[in-house]
Amino acid sequence: MKHQIKIPVKAFAVVSVLLMTVGIMAFALHSDDKKSKVHASMLPVVKKDSIASVKAFKQVYTVLTSARCMNCHPSGNIPLQGDDSHLHTMSPQRGIDGKGVYAMKCSNCHQPTNTPGLHTPPGNPNWHLPPANMKMVFQGRTPRQLAEQLIDPKQNGHKDLKKLIEHADDGLVLSGWNPGEGRKLPPMSHAAFKKAWITWLTTGAYAPKGK
Repeated sequence: MKHQIKIPVKAFAVVSVLLMTVGIMAFALHSDDKKSKVHASMLPVVKKDSIASVKAFKQVYTVLTSARCMNCHPSGNIPLQGDDSHLHTMSPQRGIDGKGVYAMKCSNCHQPTNTPGLHTPPGNPNWHLPPANMKMVFQGRTPRQLAEQLIDPKQNGHKDLKKLIEHADDGLVLSGWNPGEGRKLPPMSHAAFKKAWITWLTTGAYAPKGK
């Protein structure tokens, strides 16, 4: 005759809950495995902190107003050029899509990769200025003006928090740290910039005081 082991009702309930929890966790881990690589792009506002946010944006601002970023975010329709951000000597125009007009297209000189040699055209397969209907001007913007512009969907390319965080790894953004021979790099590494960028956004995306 087989002996039956009696398990108290409360103990049975606890064990059942534990097994169910483990099962749910295992399913979640399996189903979210492909998403794990982009978890940073899904960060919500963790904790609003105006001091930390403004401090982080001041770091971001130094990068965005450096030649490597600002040259493609001019106040006019001609891109800037060089470490001193002078008007592009070839005087190319923005165009409707930001890729030039008529026969003078950005891609005529800016190839998919950097052209070898000192001060030769830097390259990227998607080289362009922001389009005419959303110019995203960095040149001449105060820290407050630029911060407010960056988080305004009507001015930033309709980007929400997730898309703004993802934009830090955009191919054209990354090319700022690979500008070709003879050009000055942004004032901090891309990793440091990305950290400051995410900190600014996830602590409330506060704009510095002032005009």
